[in-house]
Amino acid sequence: MLRWVAPLALPALLGGCAMLPGLSPSPSPSPQAAAVADGAGTGTTSTGPLAVNVRIEAPTPLRTLLERYLDLTRLGSLSRGDDLGDAEWRRLIDASPAQVRDLLQTEGYFRPTVTVRLAPDRTPGQPREVTLVVDPGPRAKVSRLTLIFGGELQDDALEGNARATALIAGLQGLWPLQAGSEFRNATWADAKAATLARLRAAGYAAAGWSGTAAEVDAEANVVRLFLVADSGPLFRAGDIEVEGLAVHEAATVRNLAEFKRGDPLTESALLDYQDRLQKAGLFESVTVTHDLDPAQAATARVLVTLREQTLQVYTFGVGYSANTRARASVEHVHRRLLGYPLRSRSYVELGTQLQVLDVELSTHPDEGLRRRVAGAALRREDSGTDVISSQRLRFGLARDGQREERLDFIELERSARDVSQTRSGVPLSTEAIALSVNRHLVFRDLDSTILPTSGHTLALQGGLGRSYGSGAPSGFFTRAYGRYTGYWPLGRRWYSQGRIELGQVFRQEGVLAPDSQLWRAGGDDSVRGYGYRDLGPVVDGVVTSGAALFTSSLELARPVSEALPSLWGAVFIDAGRAANSFRHMEPALGYGVGVRWRSPVGPLMLDWAWGRDVGRGRLHFSVGIAL
Repeated sequence: MLRWVAPLALPALLGGCAMLPGLSPSPSPSPQAAAVADGAGTGTTSTGPLAVNVRIEAPTPLRTLLERYLDLTRLGSLSRGDDLGDAEWRRLIDASPAQVRDLLQTEGYFRPTVTVRLAPDRTPGQPREVTLVVDPGPRAKVSRLTLIFGGELQDDALEGNARATALIAGLQGLWPLQAGSEFRNATWADAKAATLARLRAAGYAAAGWSGTAAEVDAEANVVRLFLVADSGPLFRAGDIEVEGLAVHEAATVRNLAEFKRGDPLTESALLDYQDRLQKAGLFESVTVTHDLDPAQAATARVLVTLREQTLQVYTFGVGYSANTRARASVEHVHRRLLGYPLRSRSYVELGTQLQVLDVELSTHPDEGLRRRVAGAALRREDSGTDVISSQRLRFGLARDGQREERLDFIELERSARDVSQTRSGVPLSTEAIALSVNRHLVFRDLDSTILPTSGHTLALQGGLGRSYGSGAPSGFFTRAYGRYTGYWPLGRRWYSQGRIELGQVFRQEGVLAPDSQLWRAGGDDSVRGYGYRDLGPVVDGVVTSGAALFTSSLELARPVSEALPSLWGAVFIDAGRAANSFRHMEPALGYGVGVRWRSPVGPLMLDWAWGRDVGRGRLHFSVGIAL
């Protein structure tokens, strides 16, 4: 026997499917059952023994479905203190096998066997008892799938458009009910919804189903699926209309759109555009949509509704870390300096070991998402054994993409190092000036930029410069640096994190590179178990900066309990050191345990680590509070 099933009318799909939760209204009990359940006209109360005791013998998932939706079980659980009449009892018993079959069809079982076993005659006042023995048989399988796409998508594919051809192939490949797979009503409904959502996300916002049907052959226990989707027109970008501007130019908003006029308006393109606007630092809220009128699809208006940020903002902060101890900071941002499309940022940090002044001026993004950048910085750092001060002046071009950031700049830098106490007792002072060209790249693919649990980041730096040092010959140097960090979930509630960091400065013999271009290791974000910048070449009893750097870390963490999902415990092992060359590299090892609080502003960490090379433990603590 063959039955044609209309997919959009669920009760007709598999006969009786209206009882399936979440797909159509739940079934209502019969008038008689409702009367008994409500106690209407019978004096029924909600107390007393059950009127019916129903036992269902079936596989667990199906038993749960039947217990929830069969009239017999629903009535049995609701009718307390009432004795069903024989006529009502017989009606429920006779209707149960058909109801069981209808419910099982929603799960893909079209040839079940249902046996009803009634208990012997009961004594007055005792509940009636019945057992339903259900053998569902094998679940039906899809024997054939026909998934056809019409509209502009099909027209483009027939003309050889590679994008349209790839989209059709992708949608057909992602369809879950392929030939040979088991059929379920819920999977059928979800597959149609997901396919339509993917089609609309690809730029066909008016897409819909022209027709869908499932042909059930109960004798062969197979289902044949037939679907026709009308893609409608492909929506393409037209004019960008902006609402909500009071100070900034509309050109700034339009410049942040990577798509051009005539490009497909895919969901990812619109979301990326919205995300870039939010990250620009100019707007408090942003919403990006487009006109859904199919008649205007060729040049659909892109609608941007936004609210601007306050023009100026001051941020005050206090904090403490095991690296640089106590600190206080203030940051000032002006988003439209002197009425021009310029953004200024000034940052001052005062600490017991570190003092920083950093000023940057940048243009608003242009059509290529580029910003012109000019900056100056002063920095003084006291490590306890030496004091390093530096002054920088840079001019460059920055590009901030969704997953990639790039900064190209020219930098003039002066760096000085003063050592007051050496093993020989002779103070040491060096100074270097360097002019360099540099490129910094950041690649990011994370599930969250603040609290990542999956994905990776890669930071790369390269530079070429010429150095002029005190008491040393001038010469060229090349600097290369890379840092990879990965995040990997491990099963249920376990997470891992790994890092590897490499750096090298290449220079001629005797050429003195600025100390800030070199490296030291040790501390919170380097090798735990050792002091901040304690791992480097030792000259005359004092730690210096090295031309080669290697650090690595591996960490395993999980929430402390389900009741405290933001509080994590962790174990870790770190290794690394800075040296004059990789040939002389002897990595120091540190390992320990820690606690993390995954706060809304980022993870706050408390770690205890054992430094193998120094034979003692060290506490690492980092926390900052914005006021």
